[in-house]
Amino acid sequence: MQLYTLVVGDLRVNCYIIAQENASECVIIDPGEDGERILRLLKEKELDPVYIINTHGHIDHIGANSFIARQTGAKILIHQNDERMLHDPISNLSSFLGNHKITPQADRILKDGDVLDVSGMIIEILHTPGHTKGGICLKICNCVFTGDTLFAGGIGRTDLPDGSYKTLMESINKKLMVLDDETIIYPGHGESSTIGRERMWK
Repeated sequence: MQLYTLVVGDLRVNCYIIAQENASECVIIDPGEDGERILRLLKEKELDPVYIINTHGHIDHIGANSFIARQTGAKILIHQNDERMLHDPISNLSSFLGNHKITPQADRILKDGDVLDVSGMIIEILHTPGHTKGGICLKICNCVFTGDTLFAGGIGRTDLPDGSYKTLMESINKKLMVLDDETIIYPGHGESSTIGRERMWK
């Protein structure tokens, strides 16, 4: 698997670009800002984005959707419970930052258990609500991209609209803590970790 990470925007979101080894088709996870930087990396690595996948609908994770989709033709994917946040500045929290940002509507709505195949790279969608109602994690081989569900040494905030600590912990326990200890987690902010390491802190 090819994996590239860009830390984007003022809130330092991890934007991941992932492709099968020796393939040109890729997916972009959470292009929160810095669209030009993302495009430069795509050109440098000769990658062609098929999907833009948002782990949830907060502005720091969706901010460059429009730019990337317009420049590349990549399709925007998000869970059905967060789809409205793409075009609602209040629910995506951009209005609170003073920029009232919206992005195009989703080209495809995701749900728990969906499987995507990008040049033989299998992506499994895990619905993990709690940070938002439509929060998802993406499982690829022995890796899981956790958005703002699970961090290295912490969990996502639950004090924002639609957040729920009880729901988030249920999601983590039922969807993530059942994975092998060696599973690598790539969170929406901060450093990577493993399920085993986070199980120790839980």
